[in-house]
Amino acid sequence: MAENKPEAEATAASTVVREAEDMSRSPQVDLGEKDSRESPDDLPPHERSSVTRVPVTPGIQLSTYMRSSTDSTKPASPSYFTKDPTSQNNAISNAPRTESPGEFSSPSSILKGAPSHHEVLRRMSVSLRGRRESISEIRAAAPDLALSGNIISVTFTTPHSMKYHKGGEWELGYRRGQSALFDSFSYLSSDETPWNHTVVAWTGEIESPTDTLPTADTISDTTANIPGLSHLSAPIPLDGEAPPTPPEVDGLWIPREHQVELENRLIHDKRIKTIPVWLADDTETSSEGITLNNQGRWRRYAEHTIYPLFHYKQHEPNDGRAERVEWADYFRTNLKFADKIIEIYKPGDIVVIHDYYLLLLPSMLRQRAPNMYISFFLHCPFPSSEFLRCLPRRKEVLEGMLGANLVGFQSYSYSRHFASCCTRVLDFPSDSVGVDAYGSRVEVGVFPIGIDVGKVEQIAWSKDVSEMHDALKKLYKDKYIIVGRDRLDSVRGVAQKLMAFERFLELYPEWREKVVLIQVTSPNTIDEPGEAPENKVASRVNELVMRINGTYGSLGFSPVQHYPQYLSPEEYFALLRAANIGLITSVRDGMNTASLEYVVCQRDTHGPLILSEFSGTAGSLRDAIHINPWDLTDVAHQIHNALTMSAEKQMTMQSNLYQHVTTQTVQSWIAKFLRKLVGTLASTKNSNVTPLLDRTLMLRQYRDAKRRLFMFDYDGTLTPIVRDPQSAVPSERVIQTLKALAADHRNAVWIISGRDQDFLQQHLGHIPELGFSAEHGSFIRHPGSQTWENLAEKLDMGWQADVVDVFQKYTDRVPGSFIERKRCALTWHYRQADPEQGLHSSEALHKELEATVVKKWDVDVMKGKANLEVRPTFINKGEIAKRLVNDYNNDIAHVAASGKSSAHSQEGKLDFVLCMGDDFTDEDMFRALNGISGTQVDINHVFTVTIGASTKVTLAKWHMLEPEDVIESIALLAGVGLSGEAHEQLSQVNLATVAGLEGHVPK
Repeated sequence: MAENKPEAEATAASTVVREAEDMSRSPQVDLGEKDSRESPDDLPPHERSSVTRVPVTPGIQLSTYMRSSTDSTKPASPSYFTKDPTSQNNAISNAPRTESPGEFSSPSSILKGAPSHHEVLRRMSVSLRGRRESISEIRAAAPDLALSGNIISVTFTTPHSMKYHKGGEWELGYRRGQSALFDSFSYLSSDETPWNHTVVAWTGEIESPTDTLPTADTISDTTANIPGLSHLSAPIPLDGEAPPTPPEVDGLWIPREHQVELENRLIHDKRIKTIPVWLADDTETSSEGITLNNQGRWRRYAEHTIYPLFHYKQHEPNDGRAERVEWADYFRTNLKFADKIIEIYKPGDIVVIHDYYLLLLPSMLRQRAPNMYISFFLHCPFPSSEFLRCLPRRKEVLEGMLGANLVGFQSYSYSRHFASCCTRVLDFPSDSVGVDAYGSRVEVGVFPIGIDVGKVEQIAWSKDVSEMHDALKKLYKDKYIIVGRDRLDSVRGVAQKLMAFERFLELYPEWREKVVLIQVTSPNTIDEPGEAPENKVASRVNELVMRINGTYGSLGFSPVQHYPQYLSPEEYFALLRAANIGLITSVRDGMNTASLEYVVCQRDTHGPLILSEFSGTAGSLRDAIHINPWDLTDVAHQIHNALTMSAEKQMTMQSNLYQHVTTQTVQSWIAKFLRKLVGTLASTKNSNVTPLLDRTLMLRQYRDAKRRLFMFDYDGTLTPIVRDPQSAVPSERVIQTLKALAADHRNAVWIISGRDQDFLQQHLGHIPELGFSAEHGSFIRHPGSQTWENLAEKLDMGWQADVVDVFQKYTDRVPGSFIERKRCALTWHYRQADPEQGLHSSEALHKELEATVVKKWDVDVMKGKANLEVRPTFINKGEIAKRLVNDYNNDIAHVAASGKSSAHSQEGKLDFVLCMGDDFTDEDMFRALNGISGTQVDINHVFTVTIGASTKVTLAKWHMLEPEDVIESIALLAGVGLSGEAHEQLSQVNLATVAGLEGHVPK
C-alpha cells in the first residue's frame, strides 16, 4: 500500500491540473471541437434553425444574426437545453473542483465509529477531496446502508414536452422552466457521477395538434373534400335526413401500443432516462389504451391552493365543493406516483422527490416501504406557521413531508418555518436542524441550488451570442441598460419594478433619456385561481409601461421596453451580457436562477446586481445590492447608486458574486444534497420508523374482509386527554360513528379501556352492538349483553390496602393529585398537580412501590399519562386481545343476543383486525397481536395503530396523530360523514382516500 500512495497522489494531482486546463480553455475552442456531423434534418423540429433562428428582439433584424460566407462551415453553437450532455467537453459540467490533499484515507476506516452524521459528512468530504467518488467507495463508507447505486429522481412533469399526432407519431421537445433542476438530472445521468439515475415524472399535458390542410400548387376544382369550419357550414341533405355521425369521444385517446412506444423512447433517452406516469381515472384506462380528459386537473390543487399560499397569497374563502375534488385529484396524483415508484424500486435505492406537487409522496412511500431511503427538496418558499394555518389540509401536507429522511430547502428561513410548523401544528419536537417524528429523526437542511456555469459560459460567449450582444449595444448606444426578465405572475414583482423605475426617473431627472429598462416577461406557467389573475397583472404592467413612456419618453425614445414573449437562449444571454444593471424585484420567490446567470454573464463587465431580499438567492448572493421591492424610493436610490458606483467597487462586488456562483453550481448542489442524505441515513440506520396509517390499504382490506374485529382504547384514542378524567366524555360524532360501524353485522367492535364499568356503561352502554373490557381486562361485557363478567374474581386483592397507604402518602405531599379506586386496580393521578412536582413525585412513588408492594404481591406498576396504576400481573389488555381473536376465530355466539349470529357463524377466520391505542398499556395489545399474526390471523390483515406522541417507540405497525384522526378513519370504514350519518357526504380527507382506492372521484 505504501508503494501505491505516491502514484495515487500523482494521479489525483494530474487530474486536477487537467481539469484546470480544460476550464481555462476558451469556450470558442470547445465550440469548434463540437461534433457537427448531425445534419439539420436530424434535429427535432423544435431545434431546427427555422424555429430557433427567428429573431424576436425588436430593433434587430435577421441580417444582424447572419454569418459571413467564410463562417458558413462552422458548427452552430449548442442549445442551452443540451441534447446530449455527455457529448460536451467534460469541463462544462464538472462538479466544483477542490485541491487534492496530500494523503487519501479509506472511507470505510473514516466512517467507522462516526458519532454523528456531521462527522460522517466531514470525513467523507476529506477522504474524497480532489477526485470523483465511486459507488464502491460510497458503499464502503456506509456499508450498513447496502446502497444499490440507483437514484430515482421524482418530479411532477418530465423534462420533455409532448405532442401526439393522430397517426401515432410522438413529437418531443424540451420543457421550459426548471432548467437548473433538469441540469441536475442531466448531471446525475452522465458519466461524471457514479450513480445509475432514473427520473419518474408525469407526462404533462399531452398536446394533440390538429392536422393542417396540405398546401397545393393549384387550386382544387372542388371543395367537397375540404372539411367545414363548423357544423353550420355542412351541406343540408335534400331528403331532410342528416347523415350518420361518429360517436363523439371526449378527451385524447392514445392506444396502448403508442403508450409503449413513448415509454420506450423516454426510458432510452440519452440525456435523461425517464419513466412516465400516466394520470387518468381508472374508468379511462384499459388494456387497449388510455383516454386523457381534463389533463390540467392533476396540477390544479397544487397551483390553485398550495402555490399561492406558499408565496403568502391566500384566496378568498369558498364553499369548498371545488376544493374537495381538487384535493382528491392531488391525493390520487401522489398515489399514482407512489405506485409507479414501488414498481421499479429495489432495496438500497435512493429516492429524491422534488417540489410542492408531491408533498404527500414521501409518507405514501414510507407506508409501503418503511426502510426506503427518501429525501425531499422544496424549490419554492415555505411559509410561516401563522400563514400555513390558513391551509385546510395543513396537517396532511406536513405529515406527508415528514415521511422523508431528509427535507431540503433553498434558504434557512424556509427550513426554520418548516420546523416551526411541525411543532406548532403537529406538536412534534423540533430544532433548527430536524424534527422528531414517528419514532425517528427527520433531518432538515439548507441547500441553495446553482446553475451549470460551464454550459452558461459556453453559450454566452459563443459567436452567435457575441454578435447579438454587439447589435444590442449598438442599438442602445450611449444608454445604460437595466435588464429584467420575469414570469408574468403576481409574485415576480414586475409591477413593483416598474413603479420603482418610475420613481427613479422622478427623483433623478438627470438620468432621463440616458437609462432604458428592458423588461422581458414570459407567460405565466402556473394556473393560479381566480378570475384570470394573469390578465390583471398583465393589464397593470401594460398600464405602468404606457404611463412611464408617456410621462418620461419622447418621439425618439421610450424609457421602458417591454417584451411579453419567450426569448431564445442566445438572445437571453446576449441581453444579460449587454446589461449595465440586473434588477430583480420579486415579492416572494424560491431560487431565481436569472440572478445567477446574470452574474456569470457579467464576468467581464461587472454590472451590479440589484436583488430583492425576498428572493431565494438573496441569502446566497450576499454581495448583491439587496432591496425591499415594496420600498419604491429606496429601490430608486439603489438604482442611482448602482449607476454611479465606481469601477473598483463594481469589480469587487462582481468578483465575490462570481466566485460564489462558479463554485456553488448545480452539480455541487445535488452532490452535497446526496452526501448529506447518505450521512443522515448512516446515523439513523437503526431507528425504528412507524409510518402513518395507510388508510387506502386499510380501506381496501376492510372492503375485502367478511369477518372483522375492532379494538379501541378510550382515553387518548376515542377522546382527547383532558385535565379532569371525568370530563373525557365522547362527543356526538364519536357515538354516531361507532354506532354506524357496529351496525354492520360483519363487524365486532370492542372498547378496551382502563376505565371502570360504570363510566363505560354510562357513556357508551346504550349502544348494544358494542363490546366492553373495563379496567384493563378485569371485566368484560359482550355485545348484546347487559351482564359484566369478572375475570379477576378469584384473584387475591389484599395488595390494595398496601398500595392505598403508599398512594395516600404522596397524595398528601402533592397538591392536585388524587386516588382513583377501581375494583381490580388503583390509580394515582397527578394531571392537575404542578407538572414538575407531579413528575418528580411519580418517579419517587414508582421506586417505592417497586421496592415494597411489587416484591410482596404479584402486581405490576404501570406508568400512564400523568398517572401511575397498580394492577394484578395476570390482567392486561394483551390477554383480552388474544382472547377476543381466539373467540371470534372459533365461536361467534357472543353476538347471538343481537340477532346476528348466523352471519358470524360462517366458517373461516378473521380477515380484518384493527387495534388502536395511545399509551404503554396498549402496547400489551400490540405485542399480543404481533405474536399471533401469521398463525391465527394473516399478518397483512392486522392493523395495529398507536395514537399520539410521534417520538415514542412502539410495537404498533402504524401511527396516527390524534383522536380526531381515529374518528376520521372509523368514519371512512363506516362510510359516514362528519356527524356520523350515512346520508352525509364524506369528509374531504376520506373522499380523497376513497377516490384513491376506486380510481375516480365518487359523485
